[in-house]
Amino acid sequence: MSAALYPSSLQPPHSDGHGAADHLRQPLLPPAAAAVSKSEKICIDGILQKHCGEFGPWQLRHFVLTSIAWALEAFHTMVMIFADREPGWRCTGAGVGAMGCDAAMAAGGVCDLRPGTWEWTEGAWSSTAAEWGLVCGEKYKVGLVQALFFGGCMIGAGTFGHLSDSFLGRKGSLTVVCILNATSGCLTALSPNYWIYCLLRILTGFSTGGVGLCAFVLATEPIGPSKRGAAGMSTFYFFSCGIAILSGIAYMFRSWRALYVASSIPSLLFLVLVLPFISESPRWYLVRGKVNEAMRLMGIIAKSNKKQLPDGVMLALDEEVSDSDEEGCKESVKKEETDDKEAISESLIDVVRSPITRTRLFLAVVINFLCSVVYYGISLNVVNIRTNLYLNVLLNAVAEMPAFTITALLIDRFGRKPLAVGTQMFSGLFCLVGALVPLHGAWKVVRMACGVLGIFGMAGTYNLLFIYTTELFPTAVRNAALGCATQAAQMGAILAPLVVVTGGSWAFTVFAVSAISGGFLAFYLPETLNQPLYDTMAGMKERV
Repeated sequence: MSAALYPSSLQPPHSDGHGAADHLRQPLLPPAAAAVSKSEKICIDGILQKHCGEFGPWQLRHFVLTSIAWALEAFHTMVMIFADREPGWRCTGAGVGAMGCDAAMAAGGVCDLRPGTWEWTEGAWSSTAAEWGLVCGEKYKVGLVQALFFGGCMIGAGTFGHLSDSFLGRKGSLTVVCILNATSGCLTALSPNYWIYCLLRILTGFSTGGVGLCAFVLATEPIGPSKRGAAGMSTFYFFSCGIAILSGIAYMFRSWRALYVASSIPSLLFLVLVLPFISESPRWYLVRGKVNEAMRLMGIIAKSNKKQLPDGVMLALDEEVSDSDEEGCKESVKKEETDDKEAISESLIDVVRSPITRTRLFLAVVINFLCSVVYYGISLNVVNIRTNLYLNVLLNAVAEMPAFTITALLIDRFGRKPLAVGTQMFSGLFCLVGALVPLHGAWKVVRMACGVLGIFGMAGTYNLLFIYTTELFPTAVRNAALGCATQAAQMGAILAPLVVVTGGSWAFTVFAVSAISGGFLAFYLPETLNQPLYDTMAGMKERV
């Protein structure tokens, strides 16, 4: 046996020289300094750009699967249009003359007719308004339940925005909201009376408020900075497609109870068939101190994109990475520093404390509120068109898609800020024209065209604001900040029906003022085109 395998005190007697023995022992007893190797520390944006690919097959699959959740949000939000509608009616001929029936039909209501002299053409089971008599003096209850739903969305957006940034994670939060949506949606179909119906719609709104929020962040965080804008803008196609599909589902299921079940089952299918194939966000892993998990996922992304993640590369928060390198987001680090680290815990309190993020949060909240008033306000006017409701909703969903396409094509060319200003000003201009034209004769067509162009511009803004708001805040507080902006949008959605009730020129005036004001406020937001997604508040402060 070789002398190198023996300790010096136990060497065989025939070992004749210390030099040879020491030479043989040296590889087995390396100096401590030689045990420490160097590796490259790099942030997520850097590793996506250099090693994994910014938008390869892995990101495409993950993006599509995650964004399907937007269609689920459309189902649970827009189902109220069909479930709470006031269906057609007809006179029974008993106790009412032809003149009285004709006058009631011309007036568009049954409030002047005695009970028993008319009936719903589709039966009392067709909608909540028909089953519980939510017409005439009780009609306000339709608006009330819609406002309560959006109130639930507002609370849910803030709640799940915080949970997805903390221990629950993006995927965990998305799983919870889908379970709640499916459960509360099916239970809504069993509502015995109006007030139980309201309660269940609040619960559905609570979970629905977190669906789009979690899905958007989860879908866009693994995408590289140069592709993130266009990808983020594309998520709203899934929402519009969801509305279009819902119109077909509502056409097949004419009972409001059956419709709620049919619109809730897709959430169960998403849980079973889609969620198992969705990965957690690597940025969330990194911020929570799970560096090894984040590195494992980045390796999977690189392999799926047919790229190689070299040895000696490790992820780090942007505040730990030197910005002296021309490519940014990297520096050398000792191998012994690559272990998991303590989770970064930051909250909205930290956002408010910082002058930079405090101003951004205020602007994001106000702009989202104003845009929501305009978007939902103009959208609700479709219900007032006395034509085929199913076709109207379908056309409304399709009409939004060109706005998404145009903004997606221009966002990486002109930037977020110019588009945010331009689309709101465009919408406000046509809403202002709609407020000025009279409401009679051929001018009705002009006002209708102004409404279409107004929602066209605001649909682009509404789409843009998600990606813009996401990029304004670091990963540690991103979902919490986006949750605040979403809450503000829900408040605008609550207010929108009240504005629409006023009708006439006043509604268009409110829409015009809101859109133009939002456009002016957007001037004060910073441009985020091709800027890194910061991981922590400290990392952002160092570079802004």
